[in-house]
Amino acid sequence: NEFETDQAIEAQLGVKISQLMQDFRQELLEKLVEPFQTKDQLIYTRVLIGTAFAEIIMTVLQNDYDLVIKAMRPSETLEERFLGSTDLHLLRKCPCPVWIDRPGKTIPYRKILAAVDPMSDESAAIKIMQLATSLANHESTKLEIVHAWHLPGESLLRNGRARLSSTEVDQIVSNQEKLQKDKLNSLLGNFGLRTDDANVHLVRGFAAARILEFGKSADLIVMGTIGRVGIPGFIIGNTAEDVLQSSESSILAVKPDGYVSPLA
Repeated sequence: NEFETDQAIEAQLGVKISQLMQDFRQELLEKLVEPFQTKDQLIYTRVLIGTAFAEIIMTVLQNDYDLVIKAMRPSETLEERFLGSTDLHLLRKCPCPVWIDRPGKTIPYRKILAAVDPMSDESAAIKIMQLATSLANHESTKLEIVHAWHLPGESLLRNGRARLSSTEVDQIVSNQEKLQKDKLNSLLGNFGLRTDDANVHLVRGFAAARILEFGKSADLIVMGTIGRVGIPGFIIGNTAEDVLQSSESSILAVKPDGYVSPLA
């Protein structure tokens, strides 16, 4: 069996096979980063053993890293598809922003999409805009902003049970749209933008579907994971996960303020 094979190799070579593998991967990693090492920029490498997402998150917690960047890998096993791949676990549980890079995307990026929801979490929306505008300026690339909204329970209001006329429901929808527009303009004002700018899209509909629609031509989508502060690892809804699994864009996902990783 595998255990006996490991023991036989250790007896023959005086070293565990896991150590041989770790040393080999460390050498590969050092060769990978070597072209990017400069006297002004030192790159530290480390190979960890264990469950990928857990080791990554624990390292983030121990070193207070600001960003995790990872190449996307499709889920290959039934277990991964059912329980979630490393990418999804990081999206749900990593305390810092997570950049899932989809291989094959053009570098530098041609278009970045910022998906914001200032009504749900203004602090997260500000983070998203800060990251998206900074990246767009650095890459000298096109930036678009989308905010999707809908009136919860609109179909019930329109089916007659609420005893409201269609005109009254239309007015409620119109009021909600104005509220959304005012809130979005308040956010965008911090970045010299307004809702009537050509690159800003205030649209009706469910978030995941509209983000996927506007993100079709985007190389990177910057968006939030919707979480409830104070409940470790708890995610309300799955907009970010739906986009990650259905989009062909890379994803940079931001956690809300106060988020606590369940691994903390």
